[in-house]
Amino acid sequence: MCQFPTDTLRCIALRVLILHGWQGSQGPHWQRWLAPELRAAGCVVRFPELPDPMTPDLTAWRSTLDAELRELAADDGERLVVCHSLGCILWLHHAASMTSDAPRVDRVLLNAPPGPLGELPTFFPVPVDPAGVAAAATTTRLVCSDDDPYCPQGGKPTYADPLGIPCDLLPGQGHLNVDAGYGPWPAMLDWCLGGRDDLVAFDQSGTKNGADA
Repeated sequence: MCQFPTDTLRCIALRVLILHGWQGSQGPHWQRWLAPELRAAGCVVRFPELPDPMTPDLTAWRSTLDAELRELAADDGERLVVCHSLGCILWLHHAASMTSDAPRVDRVLLNAPPGPLGELPTFFPVPVDPAGVAAAATTTRLVCSDDDPYCPQGGKPTYADPLGIPCDLLPGQGHLNVDAGYGPWPAMLDWCLGGRDDLVAFDQSGTKNGADA
């Protein structure tokens, strides 16, 4: 059931595309948890396995993304894209090459985008294109920590600041993945459903991810 009674119709109309990162979002990853939670709230959720997640290629991932966005745009409703790690980099490449006839979405969340990864040469360097990001989505938000081992340069100065998008900086939260404790993430679910404007690492009771420790 939708957690926000006044937003019941919004939940039913919400169409969500989840983009995983390098090697996929396996096990108890928050994206694996999020998808069925959104479906239970009445949302339409697409969570494709991108081609060859262990040895990804940007061209193949772009092709899948283009197809998924066409499917997302096939029906009415708010369109949301939730990206993690390399999925964020995929989205930034897509945004930088937006054409006038490409489907536009309403909201995008970029969670823990990595810095350059030598093992994945087709994805880097990353185009940082504010106009493209604005064309690809009505609003885009970035979430990152200040100690992400995959982005030692920092997600805020590397991506959020030059793109001119809001950033939720979560201190000491690593790569915001399973290793950092991000399995169930109620704050993320609330944000997707419109119940909050930003994301925080700890709720008022001090429990991680807004859930019991």
